[in-house]
Amino acid sequence: MIRLDAASLLLQWAVGGMLFCWFTTRRREVGVGYGWLLRGTYLLMAVGAIFAGFAARVVAVREGVSIAVAATCLLGLVVSIVRRKAGVSGQQAEHDRRSERVAAMTGIERQGRFATTTTTALETPGRAREFPPWLDLLPAIVGVVGLVAAAIDSTRGHANAHIAVAVARMIIGAAFLGSITDAMLLGHWYLVQPGLPRRLLNELVSALGWIWPAEVIALLLPVGMISIFDGTIDDGWNGMLGWFWIACALSTIVLVFVTRAALRERYYSAVMAATGLLYLAILTAFGTDLVARAVLSG
Repeated sequence: MIRLDAASLLLQWAVGGMLFCWFTTRRREVGVGYGWLLRGTYLLMAVGAIFAGFAARVVAVREGVSIAVAATCLLGLVVSIVRRKAGVSGQQAEHDRRSERVAAMTGIERQGRFATTTTTALETPGRAREFPPWLDLLPAIVGVVGLVAAAIDSTRGHANAHIAVAVARMIIGAAFLGSITDAMLLGHWYLVQPGLPRRLLNELVSALGWIWPAEVIALLLPVGMISIFDGTIDDGWNGMLGWFWIACALSTIVLVFVTRAALRERYYSAVMAATGLLYLAILTAFGTDLVARAVLSG
């Protein structure tokens, strides 16, 4: 059904987090520090997955992939640090656009923080090369192999387990955990980069809204959470954990809609309100995933 083990969970989290790191950095609008934060965070999670796997029950393919995920996270982090002076082309372009707008409105010329150019740092001869966002996608691509291996291993010893369902739960769960975590971290990044377009946070929240039904359906498929209510599985609490899971799942999607509504407000404080809501959403999202793991692994 689902095996509750730290190695698979940490690998899922790292793979999903790096997928949505790329989802945001591909726009070339978020400052380089945001990428450092996420790459460093998920590098540590991948390293944790390696140690957890070797300390408990070794799944050779999963542990090998965890090492590869950690290595590709480290590669992206090192390249982004080496190329930090090139900045981020979208951030530079946005700063110049706003400076020109201020100059047009006030008639006062303002010296831009970045030189105004007609090409990106990647296209300008003689300038430092900008960090290529596709490097953030490598850990996610490599990590899928390890997630599939972990899912197949979790079905061993369960005659009524289906490999396709286990694989779907593992991959969708990675996207679910990664999207909510990155959305919460990106919301905080607006304190560091206040001029960042809200569109980026809206995209992450919208992605979470689309992933949520897939996560819930995958966990309901037999043998799944629905088995608590038909009596097939005893959660040990007279069905209470099943109702708690439903509360977590419903609370998560409600918070997604409320967060999107908050982001439609014009004031900057709306972004901070959305971030606070995402704090709550990450708790309910983890309840949705981890309660199901705890019940179905038993």
